[in-house]
Amino acid sequence: MKSRKLSGTRRRVTILGAAATSVAAGVALLPNWSAGAAVVDDPTVDARTKATFQRLADAVFTDRTDALVTGAQGDRAKPLTNGFSGDVRLSSGTARTEDTTLSSLGQRKDKLAKSGEKYSKAATTVTLNATRVTGRTAKADVTETTTLTYSGARSGAPKTTGFQARHELTFKADQRGDWQLTGISDTDQGGLAVNTLSKPAPVKAPTTADDTMPNAPRAATTRYPAAVPKTGTAYDYKAMATYAEKYWNVYNKDYPDYNGHGAGGDCTNFVSQSLKAGGWKHVPGYVYDYTKWFGNADIQSDSFVGVNEWSWFAQNSKRTTPLANVYQLEVGDVLQMDFDRDGSKDHTMIVTAKSNGVPYVTYHSNNTFRRSVDSLIASYPTAYYYAYRT
Repeated sequence: MKSRKLSGTRRRVTILGAAATSVAAGVALLPNWSAGAAVVDDPTVDARTKATFQRLADAVFTDRTDALVTGAQGDRAKPLTNGFSGDVRLSSGTARTEDTTLSSLGQRKDKLAKSGEKYSKAATTVTLNATRVTGRTAKADVTETTTLTYSGARSGAPKTTGFQARHELTFKADQRGDWQLTGISDTDQGGLAVNTLSKPAPVKAPTTADDTMPNAPRAATTRYPAAVPKTGTAYDYKAMATYAEKYWNVYNKDYPDYNGHGAGGDCTNFVSQSLKAGGWKHVPGYVYDYTKWFGNADIQSDSFVGVNEWSWFAQNSKRTTPLANVYQLEVGDVLQMDFDRDGSKDHTMIVTAKSNGVPYVTYHSNNTFRRSVDSLIASYPTAYYYAYRT
């Protein structure tokens, strides 16, 4: 019995030794990242991990908005994101990208300051909306809400501006099962938050041979043009502004929400609602007829929800006249932008305040409250602008 048992032990030693030799010979075939540590099974995302995802996202966007206020990390020696390590943290590549982003936003702060736009403080909060896990990749959908306080606002001028922006964060698990933030993308179609550097997606106008669609003239962006005060009383411009500021971040359930549904998002739908609240009347007809304009919970004309289609209707109907300069805009007027200067307009906003010659616009996609025209021009100096007197 002993001799057979000893023989069996020797056989096992021989087999294990051969296996070890085989493994050593095949080490070069293994991924480099697995050589230093055992690879855990696909990790799960529990409530604690989700909470850490949310806190890291909050740190990322707080760092960004602080860069617009101080050009650095507020009163801190290092960015908030530097405080994350271990099971949830920035990847080295994302850390470098965020350093570059903060530097660029510091430069944007300086550009804004030259145009008279300064912020004294900022407050950012982030909520986690959903988390999706596939293998070793997790996607976290978050909503950022930021308020910026204007520095030295004069009497009667807006005290704050604010926006909401939706983002998708991508986390990947390393060999130990720790989550690293590897990517951040904006998911709003407007992409016009003041602390984002991503380029807004352009909207392509439908092609047609119809010559009843006039091309609106571009507006200049130089400061201190001759004033063009409003003289008509056909519409209630205060009601337009009140509606826009009531629903800038809480959507009216009497209308559909197009944010995230189709090119251009909800911006023109939102402006049309505001104009309707101030007295614009429906012009019923075929939804694709750009000389018609109507919208409710069940049906909307293309001119009610489309950027270019609204412009065509507004001019054809004579409900608007062009302004030569964006600084001539008054409360209730409309501003549009063409980001890539291809002749197709991409974004629609409504003026809800004006102070010291500067109009402040409110809009959807990103949901934004009282952003100054100074800020838009400083952030998008090469865009084309179109100003409409309503």
